Amino acid sequence: MKQATNKSINSFRRVSVITVMAVYLLILIGGIVRSSGSGMGCPDWPKCFGNVIPPTSVEQLPANYQEIYLNKRLAKNERFVATLEKFGFPEKAKEIANDKSILIEEEFNAVKTWIEYLNRLAGVVIGLLIILTVWKSFPLGKNDRWIPVLSVFNLLLVIFIGWIGSIVVSTNLLHWMITFHMLLALLLVSLLIYVYHRSGKLVQGKGVKIELPKRIVWVLLIGTILMLVQIVLGTQVREQIDIISSSLGGMLRDEWVGRIGFDFLIHRSFSLILLGIHILYFFWAFKYTLRRSQVNLWSQVLMVLIILEIATGMGMAYFGIPAFLQPIHLLLGSLIIGVQVILLLEIRENIQFRLNTN
Repeated sequence: MKQATNKSINSFRRVSVITVMAVYLLILIGGIVRSSGSGMGCPDWPKCFGNVIPPTSVEQLPANYQEIYLNKRLAKNERFVATLEKFGFPEKAKEIANDKSILIEEEFNAVKTWIEYLNRLAGVVIGLLIILTVWKSFPLGKNDRWIPVLSVFNLLLVIFIGWIGSIVVSTNLLHWMITFHMLLALLLVSLLIYVYHRSGKLVQGKGVKIELPKRIVWVLLIGTILMLVQIVLGTQVREQIDIISSSLGGMLRDEWVGRIGFDFLIHRSFSLILLGIHILYFFWAFKYTLRRSQVNLWSQVLMVLIILEIATGMGMAYFGIPAFLQPIHLLLGSLIIGVQVILLLEIRENIQFRLNTN
């Protein structure tokens, strides 16, 4: 019986790891979609130009295809506006209703269409993987009922994220909706990591406990919160870049950073604060943890990611925001959040162990 239980746990954990990796792949693809301007490559959702397989040339579309899909998006936006008003967000509803940029319908571009289509296919794969994690979680319910409960919640969250994705399309990439969509993806990956960590506690003889002072978890928690703030600031900078790029017709990339203004200065200065906080955390983690412990190893990964994140940010600032660096910068920021969540869970477990043995 014990062997069967361990087999179920290990099977669930394997699927969970694959799912987390797939979510990060989707975040990378999403960054490519945005950096290439492919977000509206498919003007409808979940299909693309009304088909399961998108067209490869404009000749496959009706002559008035822009009018057709604009009307469909406007009808969907009206329902979304009514929903926002119903749930007590009249100002946001009014903002969407009066946003003239939503009326702009892009011309067909086969490359952008297929980039966005691949993004959606990746989303479908993740949905299937989440369903698989739910299926694999049920046998673990007799040992920890929260594992299947949280797995089902993750499935509902993926459905919600998919719906928000459809709203992002219908609102013609409304900026705050893109930010909200990104934060939901980070919430999903954090919950997946938490469930994976929780399932690991069902495995006997897992790891060696070490004693850690509470200040380590507090400085890391502050760093995690500030990293989330930095990501939001980054999305605001990205919004400014989109506006500047559109006004310049995608030309004169070397001038984009200089035209951003105060938002970029805050974002750049904030990275130095984050670096200082994480250097302090790393010093304490290196001092109090065993060299081959999970906390020590993941702390090293965290510092490498932060240095790479700052380096890619500098690369974009000084080299005219190269398109290939934008999705990498986004992915690194998302990976930092994931590693921070792993460390918070590991450190919290060690601190609890110390308190329970005193």
